[in-house]
Amino acid sequence: MSGPGKRLRAALERVDRERQYSPAEAVRVLKELPQAKFDETVEVAFRLGIDPRKADQMIRGTVSLPHGTGRSVRVAAFATGDKAREAQEAGADVVGGDDLVNEVIKGNIDFDAAVATPDMMALVGRAGRVLGPRGLMPNPKAGTVTIDIGKAVRDIKAGKLEYRVDRQGNLHLIIGKRSFDEQRLLENYLAVVDEVVRAKPSTAKGRYLKTVTMSSTMGPGIHIDPNRVRENPAEAAAAS
Repeated sequence: MSGPGKRLRAALERVDRERQYSPAEAVRVLKELPQAKFDETVEVAFRLGIDPRKADQMIRGTVSLPHGTGRSVRVAAFATGDKAREAQEAGADVVGGDDLVNEVIKGNIDFDAAVATPDMMALVGRAGRVLGPRGLMPNPKAGTVTIDIGKAVRDIKAGKLEYRVDRQGNLHLIIGKRSFDEQRLLENYLAVVDEVVRAKPSTAKGRYLKTVTMSSTMGPGIHIDPNRVRENPAEAAAAS
């Protein structure tokens, strides 16, 4: 066995699938796994004790990672006039009104996130069937429909993520890149966990965090103890 197969076998041998790790231990194990030939993305997956079919248990929102995602995010801004210039100055990669909407409807999507001014939403709604399934539809609750479009663009560029639980109560969020050092990964992870815990619906019953799993693009899942999800990074460093 060679190449990816050998790397996967080595990774599986390094991770104890029956064990629940602390956050610091999970990050340390992930960093010790055999590396791929590219800078892998690191994610945390949650299985939540909620029923997303109920409107009052649908979890969605945004979270800002203190150290960013480690990847370049292309942002589209649906805006015209002064607001279009504001978006461009903030770093938006694609800016437009009717022209941009028409390109999206044709399936020409060259961006990873989208923002819009409120006056543009009637127009943007025409592209909802294309943007919605891709998770790109601007939304006031996520802060992506706003008059302060420059700030929205800068926040996304700096590492602000939008999240939404799926129909099975699962939630996946990026916390950085494999090349990040342990401290940065841990602090990004804690920002995500704090946000997910904060978003717990008051109507949710029983255990909220059922499972928490950290993984890199090519690596196996590393299970984190749901009772130890908010470990302090400073305390973890002192104990190591």
